[in-house]
Amino acid sequence: MLYGRERERAAVDALLDGARAGRSGVLVLRGEPGIGKTALLEYAVAAAGDGVRVIRATGVEYEAELPFAGLSLLLAPGIDRLDALPGPQRRSLEGAFGLGEPSGGADRLLAGLATLGLLAELASEQPLLCVVDDVQWLDRPSLDALLIAARRLQAEGVALLLAARDAGAGADVLPLAGLPELRLAGLAEADAVRLLADRAGGALAEPVRRRLLAEAAGNPLALVELPCSEVDFGSGGLALTSRLQIAFHGQVTGLPAATQTLLLVAAAEENGELDVVLAAAAALGVDTGALAPAERAELIAVGADRRLAFRHPLLRAAVLQRAPLQQRLAVHRAIGEALEDGDRRTWHLALAATAPDAELADALERTALRAEARGAHGGAAAAYERAAGLTPDRDGATRRLVLAAEAATEEGKLEQAEALADRAGARTDSVFAHALLDQVRAVAHFWRGAYPAAYRLLLDAAATDIEPAHAARMLLQAFHAAWYVGEEPVATVLDRLAALPLGPEEPLAPLARHLPAAVLPALGRPAAPVPDVRVTVEAARRAGAESPVDLVQLCGAALVLGRDHETLELAAELVAEARAKGTVGVLSTLQFFLAEAELFHGRHRDAEVTAAEGYALARDTGQHQWTSQLASILACLAALGGADERCAELAAEALASGSSAPAAGEPWARWALALLDLGRGRVATAADRLHALTTGPYQHHVGATRAVPDLVEAAVRLGEPQRASEAYERFARWAGAAGTPWAEALRLRCQALLGLDELAEAAYLAALDLHEGSHRPFEQARTALLYGEWLRRERRRTDARSHLGAALETFERLGAKPWAHRARGELTATGTAAPTAEAGALTALTPQELQIARLAAQGLTNRDIAAQLFLSPRTVGHHLYKAYPKLGIASRTELTALF
Repeated sequence: MLYGRERERAAVDALLDGARAGRSGVLVLRGEPGIGKTALLEYAVAAAGDGVRVIRATGVEYEAELPFAGLSLLLAPGIDRLDALPGPQRRSLEGAFGLGEPSGGADRLLAGLATLGLLAELASEQPLLCVVDDVQWLDRPSLDALLIAARRLQAEGVALLLAARDAGAGADVLPLAGLPELRLAGLAEADAVRLLADRAGGALAEPVRRRLLAEAAGNPLALVELPCSEVDFGSGGLALTSRLQIAFHGQVTGLPAATQTLLLVAAAEENGELDVVLAAAAALGVDTGALAPAERAELIAVGADRRLAFRHPLLRAAVLQRAPLQQRLAVHRAIGEALEDGDRRTWHLALAATAPDAELADALERTALRAEARGAHGGAAAAYERAAGLTPDRDGATRRLVLAAEAATEEGKLEQAEALADRAGARTDSVFAHALLDQVRAVAHFWRGAYPAAYRLLLDAAATDIEPAHAARMLLQAFHAAWYVGEEPVATVLDRLAALPLGPEEPLAPLARHLPAAVLPALGRPAAPVPDVRVTVEAARRAGAESPVDLVQLCGAALVLGRDHETLELAAELVAEARAKGTVGVLSTLQFFLAEAELFHGRHRDAEVTAAEGYALARDTGQHQWTSQLASILACLAALGGADERCAELAAEALASGSSAPAAGEPWARWALALLDLGRGRVATAADRLHALTTGPYQHHVGATRAVPDLVEAAVRLGEPQRASEAYERFARWAGAAGTPWAEALRLRCQALLGLDELAEAAYLAALDLHEGSHRPFEQARTALLYGEWLRRERRRTDARSHLGAALETFERLGAKPWAHRARGELTATGTAAPTAEAGALTALTPQELQIARLAAQGLTNRDIAAQLFLSPRTVGHHLYKAYPKLGIASRTELTALF
């Protein structure tokens, strides 16, 4: 029975009503231990009734991190539906749950999308309530998968209800940002009085009752448990949670010794499997009858699924904390021996070990390898570290500490990784080991935004006496760090990379040759001839490069030198490959490069669709660098479309790095804000922004290079052309190195603006000739607009009209409203009425609706589309249903003709 909680019950009821209506929803219940989160979950289960399917799980605090343990319990009712998932998603869950071979480190991210698919399958016949208690104790891979699914739920009919302790109440800070949250406070005084009266009756003296009400501060568990205990709840300065645990201690102490032992076994066995608990207890001399006193005391209950559950998580914690160390070790040993071969058995035996054990250490390393294969790097780090402690020989222990540090880095546990690196480094003189540990430290610096430190560590590590293949990996990471430091570090890394003696059989050799050749000329440095990217890709594939992960940098390198067409083709190919393989981790990176190439080709709507999907995926999977980068691309597109507020919001998000270091998306975000100013006629502000971008530390970045023509235009319109002279000279050298018609066209446009007026027309006409066939409609229209404006100032109105009209038509087709407004004004000034813009039907669609409609027009089913876009089939159908009225059609068959 709930006392009060009208607001909370209403929120739960609304979540359930939404699921019954086919809408998905998420709600996080937050609060201190004992505040009533579990009671609200039970209310939700009862309120769901027979018409809603319920699945549930509870996070358990225990010493070993078993990857995907929580998720496997939650999704156990849907295991028979795995075949309904797309192949990569199905295999990811099969590997995660031990039903098949792990298929690689991408599984951790893919598991979240598979979780979404399985939840949708379970909700396909009736609404689904998914209840997870004590989320703070879920293993990290399970939590990440669940949160990815939570952030992508839309129209499946799933109600996801999560309960988590407040940070600091025995729980770490959880990555739950962005999910709807309801914080539980203590009960109102009247409800607290009623609860206490119902539970304690008249047994309490009035002073004690008043004191207890004051001390409990509305905490329901305190009001229920403290009156029954011998705890002096008003003294000693103990926190409420500690007093509750002491109260539970007292309840356990009064039980028979055999029952106390059985409770300890149940507390240490993380899955609540009754058969395992009873078998382990039997090995300790405790029979099944010892269970009854604990059941009568309502400390534990056994469900229909033969799983044992404690009345409250604090009770489990109290049982574990009160047991002597030797007894806990014996219990872990008994549990391990009761389990069949597997990672859980290995972990419990490892927790019971008190001396080095080579055989157990080897088994634990195999557990770590399996965890890594499933993308569960945190579990792998814990296993490697414990294995190191059990390893008899010093070198073997050091090697495992290095592996633990590398796994912790992959998990994003930077402090843990650095601590492990320091422990390992103090134990060895191996040059190779120290190089690997410096790589660990460098990655930690990189993710904190300390790019110079990361660059220097990697550069020094690669200079040690290690194999060229390892040095190549370190230098490729150093290139990434150097990109945010400056031109000189970039050039230094690339020179070192080009000099590595890599044989043709090395998977990274083609990439190590291609990157310096492609990037150094863009920095004004000599380099070998740039091979065609297709030749490099094929050579890398033949040598065994991991695709698309190892090939992604080729997309960025092509953009640096202006070979945008290569990026457009390669990135599209690798995106399709990543979708097919389920290599989700690299997909946002590829979509960033693809969106850049689409934008540069004037395919603004395509770029928006690509960037929007990549942004959502990066946000859902916690890839902060690519969230920033893709938000900045979307900000740029919003600026081109004249969406002022959206541009400002996205740019602010892109610039929010969360640390003292600049955000990864800063160059593009600064360009976006400058484009917005330029389009709105705020020329002085635009010139200031663009000058800082194109002459500052990021001047070698793709966005900064491509922004130079905008700086030239702003500076000339401001009457200060000299502000653009340095950047223009640099751009002219870059255009010469790029050697493409469109780059030369932009240089000529800049020359027309900056040069003598009598030479401007020849430069404009030459630029327009080069634009023809370059497939860059936006830039061609801007050149035509500038030429038309020049012609009108020269009072050649008739000549100006055709160029201004062509520019207007292109701007309107691309949705570039500020530039269309400017072209319309110029055309009107020539004495010709500008035509009224007609919005196309497709412009009414959101990026996701447009993407889904395009795929549907190709004949793909909702399930096929869902597999490609990592959505549920019901969400795909929901978006199509919303798109039809906007397109003026009534059925799927009309889509093909429309597209």
